Amino acid sequence: MAQTETLRRRLADLHAERERTWDPAQLKLNVDQRRILVETADPSLWVKAGDRLAPFALEEVDGESLTLETLTLTGPVVLIFFRFAGCPACNIALPYYEQHLAPGLKALGARLVAVSPQVPERLVDIKRRHDLSFEVATDRNNALGRRFGVLYTADPANQAAARAKGGFIGDTTGTGTWELPQPTVVVIGADGVVGFVDVSPDWLVRTEAEPILEAVRALNLETAR
Repeated sequence: MAQTETLRRRLADLHAERERTWDPAQLKLNVDQRRILVETADPSLWVKAGDRLAPFALEEVDGESLTLETLTLTGPVVLIFFRFAGCPACNIALPYYEQHLAPGLKALGARLVAVSPQVPERLVDIKRRHDLSFEVATDRNNALGRRFGVLYTADPANQAAARAKGGFIGDTTGTGTWELPQPTVVVIGADGVVGFVDVSPDWLVRTEAEPILEAVRALNLETAR
């Protein structure tokens, strides 16, 4: 894959545009928040490969209930946690996965579900905007994200800056809290066991398609043995 086609490059371009156009104080708040999240991340809290998952349910934005049992009925499932429909980085990542990940997963017999805590009636916008072929689902009240240990809360400086501009992420998501998931990929086998996890405390660093495809291939090989 050409370098210009990587998700890393697309997100780097987003940051470069912000460096050119954002007020320096606003940019510093953004950079400092992402740095703090990286420095304070505790991987011991995260879901891990080898974990056997208890049942869970998600709400697909078009009305279907997605359970662990139904998602893994015919093969692996890939869960991609993202922040919310209006998140600029998410609007880069999900179309990238549509182009570079979804076709490969379909060929491998795996399902792809993008997951956010945002309520379905607001979350549906990102699916429609990019004409996504894969499922987009609400993790109501961040229940699964909390179980997976991948939630974060904006630091006081960013909360104060948002409040000063009349903003509150809990209003945007419909959750009523500052909690959001860190960008996370969880690959789950047909047996309900986690085969691969990648958590990115910095939301401008996200998992490329190929490692996810490799993880699904590995699960399929294990199943075939």
